[in-house]
Amino acid sequence: MTPFDESPVMPFFRRMSLKFYALAALLLVALAGAGFYALRGGSGAQAPGADASRAAATPVAGAPAAAGSGTAKAALTVSTVMVKPVDLALNFSANGGVYAWQEAGVGAEVQGLRVNDVRVDVGQSVQRGQVLATFSADGVLADMAVARAGVAEAQANALEAQANADRARSLQNSGALSNQQIQQMLTVEQSARARLESAKAALDAQQVRLQHTQVLAPDSGTIVQRNVAVGAVAGPGDLFRLIRQGRLEWRAEVTSSELARVQPGAEVFVTAPGGAVARARVRMIGPTVDAQTRAGLVYVDLLGMREGEKLALGAAFKPGMFAKGDFVFGNSSALTIPQQAVVVRDGFSYCFVVGADGRVAQRKISVGRRSSAQDGGVVEVLSGLEPGAQVVAGGAGFLNDGDLVKVVQAATAP
Repeated sequence: MTPFDESPVMPFFRRMSLKFYALAALLLVALAGAGFYALRGGSGAQAPGADASRAAATPVAGAPAAAGSGTAKAALTVSTVMVKPVDLALNFSANGGVYAWQEAGVGAEVQGLRVNDVRVDVGQSVQRGQVLATFSADGVLADMAVARAGVAEAQANALEAQANADRARSLQNSGALSNQQIQQMLTVEQSARARLESAKAALDAQQVRLQHTQVLAPDSGTIVQRNVAVGAVAGPGDLFRLIRQGRLEWRAEVTSSELARVQPGAEVFVTAPGGAVARARVRMIGPTVDAQTRAGLVYVDLLGMREGEKLALGAAFKPGMFAKGDFVFGNSSALTIPQQAVVVRDGFSYCFVVGADGRVAQRKISVGRRSSAQDGGVVEVLSGLEPGAQVVAGGAGFLNDGDLVKVVQAATAP
């Protein structure tokens, strides 16, 4: 150890150094705290009245927010409809196929003749008695010539036999001819007459064959099938098929519970797959009900297109189509809302009623009859709503119970 280390002054300097370090550390902590509080105080400075604004913006528990105010943001902008009773058609819907009223088959009445000409095609409308196709008549004309020659020969033989019979009758009492000879002449006369009639019948048959070389339409209608071509030889089977008088019918499959409501003559509106609507009338009700589906067939005549439709009946409806129809039985008063106002959730129907505070309340409803889009597109409400309620007309599927909405317009239920 050096003399300096043994000096009594060294402990004093060590104690002074420790105190210096401690004071410096406390000073740094004090400066850091002052800076933190200075920064916190600057950022937290508020303009006059800020506390009051924050308090006003904070909703009080149980107090409703004003609709359209700036204190809460609306979930959706909607239009509403006021519900009231209206007259709604008493009807029900059914599905079924479109068929021809009757199809007529047109075949060749003569066999083995070659087709010369085909004058119609599928889709053409024809009139009763119109020529559809023609066959070669060369063979038939030749047979007619033979038949005419046979008639001429039979006529000559008949005249000769008649003259001989007349002479025999005049000599019958003179004894110049025996009774046997006279009887033979009379018999020859009758045979000659019979052969003449037979020859005439054969000629008539050939004339009928000549007529049948032209295939005629048995009734007015529309050609739906053609099974013949030029150069083909006529055989058995149909050459053409046509829809008689162009009449179409809709065969509705009606459930057993609704079948009793349907009567012949009832008015029906049938909608084609393309959306066109035709007027129709019930012609008859099927006598049986299918044991599997428990549905009966109702035969409905399609009369024509509903007023305002641009398409013709034959253009909008084709045999084989599947169509939907509405049976109409008059009107009755009902509470209705637009179909787009109904929301189906978990198998139940709901709508949203707008309250005075601008918030919507979800209502569970029971629905009944529906009208088509052409008739307004409304649905009957059996329970869950009262007249005068303001219901969200569109966009209800995006809402939840209690949402705040902004109403832009209100309409009256159709």
